[in-house]
Amino acid sequence: MSGRIAARYADWIVSHSRLVVVLVLLLTAVVAAGAAIGESEDGEIGQFETDSEETAALEEIEATYGTDEGIVAQIVVRDEGGDVLTRESLLEGLRLQQEISEDEDLNATLDEQGVVGLENVVGTAAVFEDRAAANGQPETSEPTLEEQIDALESRSEAEVEELLADVLDPDAERGGEDAYEFLPTGYEPGSTEAESRITFVFQVDDSGPDEDPRVAYDAQVEIAERVDQRFEDAFVFGQGIADEASSNAVGDSFAIITPVALVLVLGVLAITYRDVVDVLVGVFGIAVVMVWLAGVQGWLEIPSSQLLIAVPFLLIGLSIDYALHVVMRYREARAGELEDGRTPTEAGGDEVTAETRRGTDGGKNGTRSGMRLGLAGVVLALAAATVSTGVGFLSNVVSPLPAIRDFAILSAGGILATFVAFAVLVPALKVEVDTVLETRFGRDRAKPPFGTGTSVVNRTLSRFVTLARRAPVAVVLVALVLAVGGAYGATTIDTEFNQADFLPEDAPEWAKSLPGPLAPGTYTISDDVAYLGENFAERGEGSQTQILIREDVTDPEALRAMADAAASVGEDSTIIVRPGGEAAIDGPPTVIRELAAENETVAAALEERDTTDDGLPNEDVAGFYDVLFEADSERASDVLYRTDDGEYESARLLVSVQGDAAAQTVADDTRDVATSIESAGPVTAVATGGPVTTAVVQDALLETLVQAFVITLVVILVFLTALYWVRHRALSLGAITLMPVVAALAWLLGAMAVLGLPFNSETAVITSLAIGLGVDYSIHVGERFIAENESRESLEDALAATVTGTGGALLGSAATTAAGFGVLALALAPPLQRFGLVTGMSIIFAFVACLTVLPCLLVLRERVLARMG
Repeated sequence: MSGRIAARYADWIVSHSRLVVVLVLLLTAVVAAGAAIGESEDGEIGQFETDSEETAALEEIEATYGTDEGIVAQIVVRDEGGDVLTRESLLEGLRLQQEISEDEDLNATLDEQGVVGLENVVGTAAVFEDRAAANGQPETSEPTLEEQIDALESRSEAEVEELLADVLDPDAERGGEDAYEFLPTGYEPGSTEAESRITFVFQVDDSGPDEDPRVAYDAQVEIAERVDQRFEDAFVFGQGIADEASSNAVGDSFAIITPVALVLVLGVLAITYRDVVDVLVGVFGIAVVMVWLAGVQGWLEIPSSQLLIAVPFLLIGLSIDYALHVVMRYREARAGELEDGRTPTEAGGDEVTAETRRGTDGGKNGTRSGMRLGLAGVVLALAAATVSTGVGFLSNVVSPLPAIRDFAILSAGGILATFVAFAVLVPALKVEVDTVLETRFGRDRAKPPFGTGTSVVNRTLSRFVTLARRAPVAVVLVALVLAVGGAYGATTIDTEFNQADFLPEDAPEWAKSLPGPLAPGTYTISDDVAYLGENFAERGEGSQTQILIREDVTDPEALRAMADAAASVGEDSTIIVRPGGEAAIDGPPTVIRELAAENETVAAALEERDTTDDGLPNEDVAGFYDVLFEADSERASDVLYRTDDGEYESARLLVSVQGDAAAQTVADDTRDVATSIESAGPVTAVATGGPVTTAVVQDALLETLVQAFVITLVVILVFLTALYWVRHRALSLGAITLMPVVAALAWLLGAMAVLGLPFNSETAVITSLAIGLGVDYSIHVGERFIAENESRESLEDALAATVTGTGGALLGSAATTAAGFGVLALALAPPLQRFGLVTGMSIIFAFVACLTVLPCLLVLRERVLARMG
């Protein structure tokens, strides 16, 4: 868009302002209909799909093994420094279970196993003991909760302790090591005391496969309330509890943050605009952009996900920036501080007269002539910023991940909407509003632009001019050193994805002292999950990985390799170690030993085939597996896959892991076990399962985002180079304009390393703001400098006009968006905290780079060209 075209564009918008407003609003209504008509499902980062060996193995397991898709909640009762295995504590656990079973709604969410804990093991042993004493022979029918409670209530504390000692004896027939799954990993086998214990709540839900089991999740929240009423120190953890805490934390966060952010943003906008009408017009433009965003997402049926959290914030930042540039350039034009902006070549045969420069509406420039001149001077920069950022983000459509492609398309659509709102609608709307206020109400709408005159802001911005004029080399060298340091720091950033990092944290004391509805709740879930992961072998989502073993699974060496797999688990591993020091890895060896202890036929068959006395068959393994399936096909089929022809195709190991550990660490530890099996036996072993596939997806997602960064920067560089070559025959301006963006990105990564912020799929998306806003800021400064340099008498004058003119708009934009989004660092939800910190830093670094590095580079370029000329 040349200067002549820009002037004609601005003239058309201003001359048909009323028609433009009507047409854009009608178009907005059509786009907005997509939000109601289109269907947009919810999606999660962890639900992204990518082709990999691990996902293929998991799909094979799901197709060949009976997978447990139930819902599990965990009740942890603890007494640090005390004992939770007392008679009264165990009875309270049983009474809690009875209370749950008597509640029809809660009981409806329990599966056949229901609620199972150590209290049931002890209560059942007590009932069996009483039955044996009464009948003279053991009775093994499962006792009711009422019978278990009566049996414990009839015993003294000493008798319960004696019974507990029998149950927890490692060699006991009932209980023994099986009871240890309810005790912490630090429990000493045989002891009758423990600081904590765990009870599992097995649930079912009739919700569809693509829906969250809300009924079961709601039941978890209700159970947690009843647990709090019965125990002084206990907690319940499950996905329903996590969802409830996260939802409440977000609500509490916004209850605290919203008024603060609103005051900050409106305060900065009020200081920048110093006019209520302009603030309202800008807010209206932002609302239009958000309507377009929702409409585009609906029409294209783009599923919502955590990945898209950055899009509205990017658009709000761009919207504030676009609005400030349009309004401030309009104010400069009305004040007579802005020249036509076209070179004689661009003006062509058009007569550039004083009337064109100063306007015809009276005074220096009226509303219409002011907008013509102001919009013509800024629309090229807006268009360039829109194309460069839009095309840059759109380059992500090459990603193999559907969610990344959705992110690219939605971002590009939103950036286009921002241009429509602030380069089309807002200029026309402002002309109409200002004309009405001036002609009908006699209100003078010629306001001074921000950053000009003798204000503190102007004096501050002038220091940037002095810095660029006197020490450009020093500034560039300092920026380069900091960028290199930031790039080095980026190599040390944690790139792991940890689901526990998304759990809310408890509010600081100052927040709890806030009055009434502003006071947040108490959040201990993050600490609870950490305690659970450190002390227990958990159940449920994220607490178990699997190893799929293929090829000759009936070879004795393969079975021995599976049995020895636990020995490869290191002390610092995320794989759970049971009381007694054995890794929590279940598979064919564990099932063999368990069934041999329970079933005489299995024991006899094992004795025939075990010539090494290690408890495993080393002859005719396939025949022994047949015996296992005859004895207990359900348990055998959990760890072995037998075809219809009776051939054994695969085996699997179930590995209990810390649910609060990073997915990548869990995946690495599971892969180590799989590698040890492959190296020892004639089989292949593939680590898989929820945490492993999550790690694979996260790594692929992060790799894609990093590649997208590079592609985006290259695309923007090519575009800017072509743009500046066509307009100014200058090849170097594109690279120079992009350098501050790269510097700001390097600074941001370095700051993240210093602050310990992870660079994962979540924060990688947020750092895209550094590119989007950085390019926008750079183009505005670069375009303004070129225009001023062509019309001003000296380089210093051009630099001063650029920094104080465009710099004032950039300062207002950066201050507003950084204040509004930076306040999210006060949130209780860690994702919001990270978002606030990273967004705030990206905006600040982009602004600083554009007002320090870019002017210095432009000055150095002009000096080099002057010497060459």
